[in-house]
Amino acid sequence: MSPNTFSQIVLRERPVAGILPDTFESKAKTFDELHVGNNQALVQVTYLSLDPAMRGWINDARSYLPPVKIGEVMRSVGLGVVVRVGEGSKFQKGDMVYGMFGWTEYAVADDKSMEKITPPPGSTSIDFLNTLGIPGMTAYFGLNDVGQLKAGETLVVSGAAGAVGAVVCQLGKRAGARVIGIAGTSDKCAWLESDLGVEKVLNYKSPTFADDFAKAVGYLDVYFDNVGGDILDLALSRLNKNARVVLCDDPNPKGPASYLRLISQRAKMEGFIVYNAPSALPLLFSGANKGKLVVKVSDEPSMSPKL
Repeated sequence: MSPNTFSQIVLRERPVAGILPDTFESKAKTFDELHVGNNQALVQVTYLSLDPAMRGWINDARSYLPPVKIGEVMRSVGLGVVVRVGEGSKFQKGDMVYGMFGWTEYAVADDKSMEKITPPPGSTSIDFLNTLGIPGMTAYFGLNDVGQLKAGETLVVSGAAGAVGAVVCQLGKRAGARVIGIAGTSDKCAWLESDLGVEKVLNYKSPTFADDFAKAVGYLDVYFDNVGGDILDLALSRLNKNARVVLCDDPNPKGPASYLRLISQRAKMEGFIVYNAPSALPLLFSGANKGKLVVKVSDEPSMSPKL
């Protein structure tokens, strides 16, 4: 028997600093409120992606996407299974899809806003929220199109144990670069060195971090920045001539003081964007997660319900 209600999580108030327990609230909705129109489908959401960009989406500020409104379902990329289709839809019941569904158990979405996914051999559907999705594309295009990394160069990656940073480290190794990572716990540092083969990983919480950075790095050719703040400033002080600084994410609003090094070293710093639940989201900014952070919403449904 199909359920009569489902849950959505909406933005309750805009946080001033960190995300708090009352930033979001849960709302119960009925299926009578869901209307599947032409070229649309009803999707049961199975997984939601949690990404650093989401913190910016709830600020009332100009950005590449409009801010999430108060009372609106929190924006999020996710995976789901089609359980009902409208007239003219290109999807079929049972199709596995990827789209911007938001924090909800069920969503009605336009065909043009979704993609059918078929995991290639050796992968699973959840990989489309990581290496086969936005994190993987962010790492690839940021490192290659913006960073223009070459074999033999020195690559430094902050947030190296995160979803994007870990892929950047591996791509850097594959390109033949010397890769140095930055992370915040000894476990993460050990994982990056032993499992991913990063030459050296520095713990930014160490009291000798600045000295360790200078000794390990020397001077860098590409800095892939996921954190901003003091670490970005430190990286700017160790630029090689014609170095490239890739600005992927900056949760720290403190601006750099060493930006004049960009002039003296004829370097460049460029930002870019690649883009197509509440209690877990703060883990992204506390450093508690390793790799990709997702929320499982439901198991993949059987196709027997009346939906």
